[in-house]
Amino acid sequence: MANNVYEIVTNKIIEKLEQGTVPWQKPWINGKVAVNWKTQKPYRGINTMLLDSGEYLTFKQVQEAKGKVKKGAKSEIVVFWKWLEKEDKVSGDVEKIPMLRYYKVFNINQCEGIESKRKEEETFEHNLIEEAENIVKGYINSPSLSWNSGRAFYQPIMDHVNVPTMKDFTKVEEYYSTLFHEFIHSTGHSNRLHRDGITSATAHFGSEEYSKEELVEYVNRISRVRRYNI
Repeated sequence: MANNVYEIVTNKIIEKLEQGTVPWQKPWINGKVAVNWKTQKPYRGINTMLLDSGEYLTFKQVQEAKGKVKKGAKSEIVVFWKWLEKEDKVSGDVEKIPMLRYYKVFNINQCEGIESKRKEEETFEHNLIEEAENIVKGYINSPSLSWNSGRAFYQPIMDHVNVPTMKDFTKVEEYYSTLFHEFIHSTGHSNRLHRDGITSATAHFGSEEYSKEELVEYVNRISRVRRYNI
């Protein structure tokens, strides 16, 4: 069981990295901590990398709250340690063995009849940076763009970029840096520069194509940030 859990966790983190999301690097504030809907307690440890922002419930908790999981909703996993006691039949000594386990949870936006319990979070007011906005507006044939808290990513198949709202960032510069990061990846789409790091089926985490794509993104983002002093 443990080996299976390790494999599931590893694959989940790799999946996020391949989507352009570095789960341990989040410059925004709001939505960065996932919580259990019933207790409002934040998930900790590796679970902070496995779960996007929001409130989560087990299937049993959904039923207890008289809610319903939407058809086709895909669950996420939460891992935890459980100690098992094994007694030596000869000596009578008891040995404690750590066992890694997991259970499945659903975000409340995957459920019907479940209302959020989360208090309104602090937001930050910022003035737009004109030069940065000109870059955004001047992106010809740009990908579709959405603003949802908790995640920043580029989806090549949908040609779509998502970033947290500007109010979720403590500094406006970090908002634009995050947005440019995803925009730069989007320039590799087959309808634009057709870079292998975005279009190749073999461009997975750790591959040569992936490494080159990250280098392309880094160099271009730094040049934009320095050029416009943001």
